[in-house]
Amino acid sequence: MNIENLVRAVAGSFILLSLILSRLHHEYWLFVTAFVGLNLLQSAFTGVCPMVNIFKKLGIKTDTNCCK
Repeated sequence: MNIENLVRAVAGSFILLSLILSRLHHEYWLFVTAFVGLNLLQSAFTGVCPMVNIFKKLGIKTDTNCCK
């Protein structure tokens, strides 16, 4: 699995988890959903994604076609 797929998997997991927690615990968990969405949006325009940097520091290899 490459970094691009991992970022999508982590973002989707965070969104689903925060939606579940907002229903079961408190609606303030929706701020996590908003944060992830805003981060994905800004990375689409700037090309900067903090999660990619974290994965690179963990030693996960990048695909040559993405995430430069």
